Amino acid sequence: MLKYVIKRILQLIPTLFLVSIVVFGMVRIIPGEPITLLYGISEGGGASQEYMDKMKEELGLNDPLPVQYGNWIAGVLKGDMGTSLLTHKAITDELGNRYKYTLILAVWGTLVGSVIGVICGILAAAHHNRAGDNIVMVISMIAVSVPSFFLAMLLKLIFCLNLGLLPSMGLKSWQHAILPVATLGLGAVGLIARTTRSSMLDVINQDYIRTARAYGFSKVRIVLSYAFKNALIPVLTAIGLRFGSLLAGAALVEAIFSINGIGSFLVNSVNGRDYPAIQGTVLVLAASFVLVNTLVDILYGLVDPRVKYE
Repeated sequence: MLKYVIKRILQLIPTLFLVSIVVFGMVRIIPGEPITLLYGISEGGGASQEYMDKMKEELGLNDPLPVQYGNWIAGVLKGDMGTSLLTHKAITDELGNRYKYTLILAVWGTLVGSVIGVICGILAAAHHNRAGDNIVMVISMIAVSVPSFFLAMLLKLIFCLNLGLLPSMGLKSWQHAILPVATLGLGAVGLIARTTRSSMLDVINQDYIRTARAYGFSKVRIVLSYAFKNALIPVLTAIGLRFGSLLAGAALVEAIFSINGIGSFLVNSVNGRDYPAIQGTVLVLAASFVLVNTLVDILYGLVDPRVKYE
């Protein structure tokens, strides 16, 4: 097991290296150029062409692309991701201040979605082709289909503007976190519920389940102790993927609730063509996503002894 863990950790290095190359190349083909957007020339205003040329030279934007990439990745290896062109602050400081808010939303959103989704999936599988199953499938379909930004605005309209029960901006207390966490959690319910149901149905008709029934075990014990335990690997995969997607995909929810998370920072950086900020943010998100998937792979061996690593 230890050998497998070390191997999986070492695999992070080439993965993140390839991600760094891809994101470096992609930000360079985005239409628009950062210095022009920041100091654009216009009649009666804007910076001079000479000043913009000087800024490009100072920032190294006139260097060949391989040189720019080498300078950036050398800084990353030293813990320096550069300085944001928009905020003029160190990107490591920006991400350090904002990452905690996104992590709070992702962790609690995943927990809410996982608990509700798993319970709904188990109930649907236990009442297959009956009213309970149909109700859960309809709810999960709605949860998957409703965009997160629409759900966020709907919850904000009801609980903040109409009822005045909850705050609508920021993430200063647990009350502020209720609506954004509910938005992200309810969005995860559909996927996790459908995955749990499908995995449970594959297991629930196996021979050992019929043997447990023949021994007279209760339905609750059969479902929870035997069926769900052996159907857990696909569920863990879905939860891990959902957590990774929430880390990178909470930008709209953060914008609606005015939360200074890493997602909103990435959106602002893309709009301003802030090359260093985009590169650093995507690299951190990619590292988080890959790390989560690695942890999920390790959990496979803990929850299912049939999984063997060589």
